Amino acid sequence: MRSLLFVPGDSERKLEKGFGAGADVVIVDLEDSVAPQNKATARVVAARFIAERRGQIGSAIYIRVNDLSTGLTDDDLAALVPVKPDGVMLPKSNSGQDVQQLSARLRVREAENGLSDATIKIVPIITETPAGVLAAASYAGASARLAGLTWGAEDLSAAVGARTARDEHGRYTDVFRHARLTTILAAGAAEVAAIDTVFPNFRDMAAFAAECAEAERDGFTGKMAIHPDQVPVINAAFTPSAEAVKRSAAIVAAFEAAGNPGVIGIDGKMFDRPHLRLAERLLARAKAAGISV
Repeated sequence: MRSLLFVPGDSERKLEKGFGAGADVVIVDLEDSVAPQNKATARVVAARFIAERRGQIGSAIYIRVNDLSTGLTDDDLAALVPVKPDGVMLPKSNSGQDVQQLSARLRVREAENGLSDATIKIVPIITETPAGVLAAASYAGASARLAGLTWGAEDLSAAVGARTARDEHGRYTDVFRHARLTTILAAGAAEVAAIDTVFPNFRDMAAFAAECAEAERDGFTGKMAIHPDQVPVINAAFTPSAEAVKRSAAIVAAFEAAGNPGVIGIDGKMFDRPHLRLAERLLARAKAAGISV
């Protein structure tokens, strides 16, 4: 999952455009981008669109449901599980217990629709509430459905009363840097993908590309998008280069040839087990992106 593009569920035109953008994942949104009076319409429009075009869609399909506190989650699942989405994005997740609760609800819906248990994966947004940030460690081992963790700044900003999430130079302030690094660490502890949050100013492509590069450097393996034009930038940033793939493959091969010792030397440089793990992770990302390794 390099690129994850949000598309409002109540607009067939935007769904058509979103599914043609080349994103690894299209997140059909039933939450923030849909007005309260349009929730029921969004479920109908989204379900019909996916059902009619399921065989033509190359992207994985996730549904962002309304959060568990709204009382709308079950209606979202009842409408969309029948069209067999690949996953559900859970907003305003407060802990691993929320993932477990959603998993239990999905299990019922899967059984009702003839799907195998745990067919549908879950990616929670774990920093939209203060409680969620503080409970980040609770996701490790929470559910076999867990496919990744991501974070958000806008809802957290509202929850803590911050006037803005970024300073005058466009950098995140301390609270939001903390939420960002907490997500990386929580994903590492849970051994799932760390997915970076959206970049709202979709017209500033230079700043967006720089943020993508920083996210990849720091350990994120993908990023969410709010506009189709952001998708190619994300895919480029999170696709390992040919040089990086070649270097990682050489490290893995050298360890294997030496009988997997603790340390090896390659061209006068020492590499230990953490270097091997990094190389293996990069090769896995390359394979997922369709690169021959």
